[in-house]
Amino acid sequence: MFATEPFRARQMVQERVTQAQARLPAAARPPIMLAPLSSTSRAMKIGISSKKLDQMELSELVRWTIRPRLMFVPGVANVAMWGMRDRQLQVLVDPDKLRAAGVTLNELRLATGDAVLVGGGGFVDNANQRLAVQQPSAVQTADDLARTVVKLTGDAPIRVGDVARVTESYAAPIGNAIIDDGPGIMLIVEKQPTGNTLELTRSVEAALEELKPGLQDVKVDSSIFRPATFIERSIDNLTRALAIGCFLVAVVLFLFTRDWRQAIISLVAIPLSLLGAGLVLLWSGATINTMVIAGLVIALGEVVDDAIIDVENIARRLRLNREADNPRTPFEVVLAASLEVRSAVVFASLIVMLVFLPIFFLGGVAGTFFQPLAIAYVLAIAASLLVALVVTPALCLFLLPNAPVKHEGDTRFVRALKGRYGAMLPRIIAAPRAVMIVIGAGLLLAGVGYATFKDQFLPEFRETDFLMHWLEKPGASIEAMDRITIRVSKELRAIPGVRNFGAHIGRAEAADEVVGPNFTELWISLDEKADYDGSVARIKEVIEGYPGLFRDVLTYLRERIKEVLSGASATVVVRIFGPDQNELRAAADRIKQQVAGVEGVADLKVEQQVLVPQIRIRPRSGDLATFGLTPGEVRRQAQSLVAGQKLGEIYRDQKAFDVALWGEAATRGDMHALADLMIQTPNGGAVRLRDVADVAVVPAPNEIKREDGQRRLDVTLNVSGADLGTVAQAVESIVARTRFAQGYHAKVLGEYAALKESRQRLWTTGLFCLVGILVLVWMEFRSHRITALVAVSLPFALVGGVVAVAFTGSLLSLGSLVGFVTVIGIAARNGIMLLSHYHHLRVHEGEAFGPSLVLRGAEERLVPILMTAACAGLALVPLIVAGNAPGHEIEHPMAIVILGGLVSSTLLNLFLMPALYARYGEDAAGPAEPSPQDARMKGAAI
Repeated sequence: MFATEPFRARQMVQERVTQAQARLPAAARPPIMLAPLSSTSRAMKIGISSKKLDQMELSELVRWTIRPRLMFVPGVANVAMWGMRDRQLQVLVDPDKLRAAGVTLNELRLATGDAVLVGGGGFVDNANQRLAVQQPSAVQTADDLARTVVKLTGDAPIRVGDVARVTESYAAPIGNAIIDDGPGIMLIVEKQPTGNTLELTRSVEAALEELKPGLQDVKVDSSIFRPATFIERSIDNLTRALAIGCFLVAVVLFLFTRDWRQAIISLVAIPLSLLGAGLVLLWSGATINTMVIAGLVIALGEVVDDAIIDVENIARRLRLNREADNPRTPFEVVLAASLEVRSAVVFASLIVMLVFLPIFFLGGVAGTFFQPLAIAYVLAIAASLLVALVVTPALCLFLLPNAPVKHEGDTRFVRALKGRYGAMLPRIIAAPRAVMIVIGAGLLLAGVGYATFKDQFLPEFRETDFLMHWLEKPGASIEAMDRITIRVSKELRAIPGVRNFGAHIGRAEAADEVVGPNFTELWISLDEKADYDGSVARIKEVIEGYPGLFRDVLTYLRERIKEVLSGASATVVVRIFGPDQNELRAAADRIKQQVAGVEGVADLKVEQQVLVPQIRIRPRSGDLATFGLTPGEVRRQAQSLVAGQKLGEIYRDQKAFDVALWGEAATRGDMHALADLMIQTPNGGAVRLRDVADVAVVPAPNEIKREDGQRRLDVTLNVSGADLGTVAQAVESIVARTRFAQGYHAKVLGEYAALKESRQRLWTTGLFCLVGILVLVWMEFRSHRITALVAVSLPFALVGGVVAVAFTGSLLSLGSLVGFVTVIGIAARNGIMLLSHYHHLRVHEGEAFGPSLVLRGAEERLVPILMTAACAGLALVPLIVAGNAPGHEIEHPMAIVILGGLVSSTLLNLFLMPALYARYGEDAAGPAEPSPQDARMKGAAI
């Protein structure tokens, strides 16, 4: 997919629409482009109802007062209106009355149009001034129009009211809205792609509050669907997790150091790193959304790693310097200690940022969700590196040299850890073969576990706003949908916790959904304090009580994800392409029969592109000639009486109302009345429509859908009681085996296809990033052995993540995959810090390669490794403990994998890596000779 600038794309589309417009039928309205909308453009659903005002009065209020004010709110792209009953002056014709009065339909049409004609009056000049001429319409009410003269018969005028009934009513509706248990108007506020949902929602609510004094006897419910509620709860939950994580990190630092100075220096890295990341996002124009906050929460435990490593090394070197016979100045010691770990810190941070590179290559929905998280995470790590390089050494020089002596040395907790660690490690180092067996077994376990996990694209979002699609058979009327919608409304509102109900039926003017009257969307919202799972179960139970309809229960985000992935609100979609509708239907039925046998398939259906009854009027040329009629005149009269014809407008109180010519309800009410419709002939006589045209009920497609220039038909299904991957693979296998006619083919779309594509991108780009990690390791150590050690041991860090997933349901979502990517970076970081310290001991301090070097280096790195792992792990605990709370749905499986990976990577670096280094770490050429710069660093450190 090529990235295209939206406004340039709109310009190109508008150019093509302009070219196509000239080829459209004369009866077609000019096509228009809606304002640019995002896939999650629906920012609010507002229900408007009244016990005193009728639908026409409500519609007048909405069209001329409420909607213009909401459209003025910054960020609002459109306000779609369902249930509108716009007031019209209607001239309702009875052909029998016209015939009796000797008036033709065309004469009535011309007289009515002339009565409401509006035009400029021009101006009159005299010697001194210019006077404008105004010609206001004499027609303002139905009575005014009824008194309009059509023609004179002798000396007697025939008026419009003599041959037709003039009334104020509304046109045949194309949609409707049900608010709670009765009729109302549903407004859907759609935001621009760059609009901020929270700001827009608050601005819309402020506008409604501003209008409130003028909305007497009108109930305005802006909470039928309010995504801002979910966002606010998510931000609150993530902010709470961030605060608790910060507290736990502080506890870890004090537990290991018992020195408020060291703890404060390390903790300073948290606000500075998060603030730095936030400022960069702010300067770039990005918004602070839930995924950005989630990225900061995931990075919380790691932004202190660089500072911890720097502070621990500086504190240790200062302590050794105090014990030396010839101590150096604090400045020299702090500088040398900081430079000692500087290279490793930089390379380790670069590796952590590098492992997130695959996420930036994710496309579609996956990229939309995870890229803001990755950006925030990488910015926080980069800011923490800058803090560690600049701020941390300065604070150490300011606070640590003057620390009281009583704080010197290890705490009792650290001494106990080192004692146990020192007793265990020699035995492990002495058994390198057993270590290799453990690593191999761990990798085998990880591979087998990963292969057996159940697949999930994205988790269920715990929104309190629910959407239910409600599809009757094509051809169902609005009245029928009204009845069944009101009934289900009463049942749903009886469920404890359900606050309100709103539904829109059919279409709205200038909206993005083109559906028939048989399509309804039901919306309810739950109270935040209600039993979520219990209420959802009861909602589904009520919906399942209507088996004759296609129905589902979804949250808005889940529905939008499915729509964006495939254009259908189903988990798996088999889309069949071909030229003929009948063959498409036959192929779809064959696939449906085979897929029905797959375990776990639910809500299986073929898209409702079917033949529906349609009344067709086809004039007969011979009979037309007999009566002197033209086909166009027959069509115009039939159209005026059946569909209605707009003749003009009247203006009243700065509002415009249509004037329309239409047939009486009895005339247009059924097929027999339509066949008996009297068509007036040029000589003033009349003839029945069936005498000059064939009026018959014939089958016709209710809709035809195209994609990529071809007709298409969908077979859709959801998954229940089985994992997504198993069901989707079975469907793919069935589609691959199905034989299609020449020119027909099918493809499988939906969540599994998106998951498979995202997984492939992650692993493909992840392999390149792994190569990049190994290149950075080689650049740091210039050793093929060390690089090989890292390459062999890194995958072992994934074992903990696999075990964690297995113990929490064996469900592998896209968030879990991102968690595995994160674990690789963390493991590489700590491994590099350990190996770098070994290298420092050999090159700068002259320690000979052997068990004593390995034991000393591991013991000196024990505290930094445990501190960084504990900080990173405990920072994730709030996400794990909260479970799938709003805002945690995506981060929860990530946190589980990362925490499990932290455990295995810590065990790797504390026990397995020392053993591997002791066995394979010595280069054939021996230790490298220190450079003059290295020698100076060695002297400074000593």
